[in-house]
Amino acid sequence: MSCLRRLCFYLAIGCLLLLGAYAFRAPLLTDAAQAWAVNDPTAKADAIVILGGKPELRPFEAARLYHEGVAPRILYMDVKLNRAGEQGLTLSERELTRRVLLSNNVPGSAMVAVGNGVATTYDESRAVRSWLATNSAKSILIVTDLTHTRRACWIFRKELKRTDVQVYIHAIVPREYAATNWWQHEEGLIAFETEFVKYAFYRFNY
Repeated sequence: MSCLRRLCFYLAIGCLLLLGAYAFRAPLLTDAAQAWAVNDPTAKADAIVILGGKPELRPFEAARLYHEGVAPRILYMDVKLNRAGEQGLTLSERELTRRVLLSNNVPGSAMVAVGNGVATTYDESRAVRSWLATNSAKSILIVTDLTHTRRACWIFRKELKRTDVQVYIHAIVPREYAATNWWQHEEGLIAFETEFVKYAFYRFNY
């Protein structure tokens, strides 16, 4: 086979593979998202943990799980203030989360703020670890959106591996996209791309 014919042959094979990947992109990309996300079966826990970010999503799901009797208390983060928060122009995320929980009939006695100006998931894992050191909890359920679950699972289980605390992960499906169509939405594409980079960064740095 001449060089030209060999090149044409490989180009044809490459085109067929690309066409096949395009034709089956929906199941392939859905499977990729489902493999990435961590979503443990909902189990009883000593505390539900709301990670910082997405206050329009995570506190509401935590409140729902609380009322289902999944856990008797909810931990939420004292998130680092942004510039508007520092100047008192907007509510802090800590206060916003507290108000969302109260408006969803979670009693104040069931809520515990942890951390001190946390800025990353790593900070949050250490804040929860500090709280666990002075409390008798043996299991926690972390509530976060599905793209964030793998990084949250890895860093929390790493930070708590020397304890006997069981870490469960509960994945929330955002309103904007799901595992079955994330590549069709700008929010889904950005979320998965960002989390892939951040997960790689965490594995190398922590």
